[in-house]
Amino acid sequence: MKKGIGKTIKLRSLGKGILLGLLVLNLIFISGCGQTASAPSENKSQTVELKLAHFFPATHPAEKELIQPWAKEIETATEGRVKITSYPGQTLSQADAIYDGVINGISDLGLSCFSYTRGSFPVLEVFELPGIKYVNSKAASKVAWEGIKQINPEEVQDTKLMMVFTTGPGDLYTKEPVRELKDLKGLEIRATGLSAKSLTALGALPVAMAQSEAYESLSKGVVKGNLGPVEVLQGWKQAEVTKYVTFTPFLYNNLFYITMNHDKWNSLDPKDQKAIEAVNERFFEDVAMGLWDKQNESAIKYAVNEKGMETITLSQEEQDHWISLVKPIQKDFVAQMNQKGLKGQEILDKVINLADQYNKEFQ
Repeated sequence: MKKGIGKTIKLRSLGKGILLGLLVLNLIFISGCGQTASAPSENKSQTVELKLAHFFPATHPAEKELIQPWAKEIETATEGRVKITSYPGQTLSQADAIYDGVINGISDLGLSCFSYTRGSFPVLEVFELPGIKYVNSKAASKVAWEGIKQINPEEVQDTKLMMVFTTGPGDLYTKEPVRELKDLKGLEIRATGLSAKSLTALGALPVAMAQSEAYESLSKGVVKGNLGPVEVLQGWKQAEVTKYVTFTPFLYNNLFYITMNHDKWNSLDPKDQKAIEAVNERFFEDVAMGLWDKQNESAIKYAVNEKGMETITLSQEEQDHWISLVKPIQKDFVAQMNQKGLKGQEILDKVINLADQYNKEFQ
């Protein structure tokens, strides 16, 4: 009997030992799972790597003074959670394919011109219409960014716009002086898009070609001039092959964008989105909207002081005459908008009023 009792006690003790061991193992397992589960929360803020495509060379102010500092500031503002790598010089997408590349995820961000895909952004052509004067790129950029916010066109809803900015007014650079409209008649001028329509209305002969081809064409006399921002005189060395600058602040304005893939944008933490938008607004105001003014100021000094170019300012009467001839292009825009069920005249009037407002502010 005592032996049986002893045996039972030993079995109970053994059972308690096994139970205790199982409890300890269970605690170790739970503890281990707890540590494993907590690891991701500690590394939760992983860096989101974003690729930005654009067509400017790596030495251009658009890359050095805007994109690189802007990307660095976004990385700082998001505490390293968002990092942007720039791919300049069309290394990721061709200039005219950058917007679609952003939509399709070839790049996460893109910088290019809306005019490179003419017809895809019909409403935004209002910011490049001839006959609307801009005193500089600050005024033109402010008009474009504020106008887009107010108009909110459907054509830019497929990406997240970071900012837009412009070259500001473009001028005529010619081998022969253009002081009056009659001097422009029959003159071959390098131009594309709306600029070509404007020159046709003025009696010139527009010749379409890339900016990179203009120097050689001017030097060989294939064309007698160019229409574009003053910066091409220095940046593209066209002051070497032209002699006269005729100021035409009502003929040209080119609109750029920086935009982001919607899915990538929506995947970011809301606090990072807010931080990025604050950086966008600051860089638009401090850098982007005046980027071409800096280049234009440097270029005109170079063209006049170092290359001896002569500047020509049209009389007010002459300007009014030229503007009257390109006004039908504005009417065409209104008609096209109306055909699309949009209020064309209202859109045009909004931009004209904004131009009046910001021309005064940035004169």
